[in-house]
Amino acid sequence: MNFITILGLTAGTLTTLAFLPQLIKAWKSKSTKDVSLNMFVILCVGILLWIAYGFLIKSFPVIISNAVTFILCLFILYFKIKYK
Repeated sequence: MNFITILGLTAGTLTTLAFLPQLIKAWKSKSTKDVSLNMFVILCVGILLWIAYGFLIKSFPVIISNAVTFILCLFILYFKIKYK
């Protein structure tokens, strides 16, 4: 693995992990009143576009980090709808 791939995987890991505290808080508190539904819908669409971009440029770090982030965002959206 070269330096650029390691840099991309590190950046992707950190930005993906940033969603975990929000997900854990929503799960434990069963409250998402402070989470913007519109923002998370827009974010999910943006993440899907990043995944498509990753496939087009054949970038493993872009694809994998955004795929995991997308899954975490979907869980937060699920909690937002469930705990409404």
